[in-house]
Amino acid sequence: MTQDTTAPAADPWASLTGLTAAASHFVANHRFEDLNGETLRLARRCILDGLAVALAGTEQAGMKPISDYITSLGGAPQSRLIGKASTRLPAHLAALWGGTAGHAMDWDDTQLAQGPGRPYGLLMHPTMPPLVAALTLSDLVAQETGAPVDGRKFIASFTAGFEVGCKIAEAINPDHYMRGFHTSGTIGTFAAAAAAAHMLELDEEATARALGLAASMASGIRAGFGTMTKPMHVGRAAENGATAAVLARLGMSANSEALDGRWGYLAIAGPGGDPALVRDRFGAPHTMESPGVSIKPYPSGVLTHPSMDAMLFLMQDNDLKAADIKAVTLKAGSNVLGPIRFRIARTELEGKFSFAFLLSAIILEGRAGKAEFSDAFVLSDACQDMQNRVETVFDQSIEDMGWDRIRSRIEVVTHDGRTFERWADEAYRGSPHNPLSDAEIEAKFLDCAAGLLSVDRSHQVFAMIWNLEEAPDTGRLFDLLDWG
Repeated sequence: MTQDTTAPAADPWASLTGLTAAASHFVANHRFEDLNGETLRLARRCILDGLAVALAGTEQAGMKPISDYITSLGGAPQSRLIGKASTRLPAHLAALWGGTAGHAMDWDDTQLAQGPGRPYGLLMHPTMPPLVAALTLSDLVAQETGAPVDGRKFIASFTAGFEVGCKIAEAINPDHYMRGFHTSGTIGTFAAAAAAAHMLELDEEATARALGLAASMASGIRAGFGTMTKPMHVGRAAENGATAAVLARLGMSANSEALDGRWGYLAIAGPGGDPALVRDRFGAPHTMESPGVSIKPYPSGVLTHPSMDAMLFLMQDNDLKAADIKAVTLKAGSNVLGPIRFRIARTELEGKFSFAFLLSAIILEGRAGKAEFSDAFVLSDACQDMQNRVETVFDQSIEDMGWDRIRSRIEVVTHDGRTFERWADEAYRGSPHNPLSDAEIEAKFLDCAAGLLSVDRSHQVFAMIWNLEEAPDTGRLFDLLDWG
């Protein structure tokens, strides 16, 4: 008998060296034990903050059409809804609900840029897509296996998705956002797919297919800013990521290098992207740790926060009242003024993208939280009057300083002729350089939960999240967040 000396067929997967392969290898092999203490600490903070803003988002007006839509479809009772634990729907619809709620108030955290030429603060909202995908599919997994998903598994899936989303956002050409793509919807889809793939324990090859499927689903354009569509971008990211992972598990084929090459996502959606910036840096370190993430003190775009704080501190330091203010001028470069598009806000959603409203809220109330972000407050006579006193001006000298920080200058003129000025180029509250304390994040949760959860229930959430790695059943979060 002749011995068969034919070499075994080469494993095509082993030859893949692009960004998709690197991301898939990281996700499939990522374990809770890989997290250092600092990344774990930051993950808990991001999860608590994400649950807070998702809870607040569930009562926003834009959630009614989402609710009507998903409940009209019905389907297999796979996963519960955040805030409405008695409702079970197919996992992808539960993810659509949770992701949309999580971005409904634009209060979710923001990734900082690290690569060359990346505008500071203009990458993506990194927590909500992977958080919702991991939480939703943990409910599906628990139902399928009859065993709860513990905190360690949940944290590992969340951090896997968070890291993949952030690294892809870093790799893609910044022109992706500048041309009008909404990164939290587009790149958020990959973050959700990675978290879902990890929760479903897909191997490297199946994870790559999940990312390939996600590449054909990733969408979202900035034309939707100021409308209910913008939060839906994040909802769709979570939905599509969950769908991609489930389809990959069922054997759906896809291009296993969909992020790479001539027709890959980076080339099509962000020409000139550089995968080499991140290909060898997944988890080394986690973006969550360096350069870090900003947890928002205000429910508006992070580009507005330094200016809002500058207005707040200027008012406080000079003992100014709303009745003193004759005129306010905000001067900034195009990186700050460009995305903030509404001159006068007429709705709460427009207010998130209107410096006139955001500064007026600070002037009138000394804060800008859940109560101020309402149509009633935006349309009040006092707010409309104050908005007309606030102007924004492009300043070439600030533009020339670059986009490595969120710079602006506030000038205030009072009715009695005094003039005050304050720069907003220092480390703003919530940034990694001036982070919110754990107590401040808890206070934000309480603001988000006002009228929905009791203070006692909120403190039960705190106790669970601050020790999440010890939790035997992540599903308890649905019960704790349930308000009806």
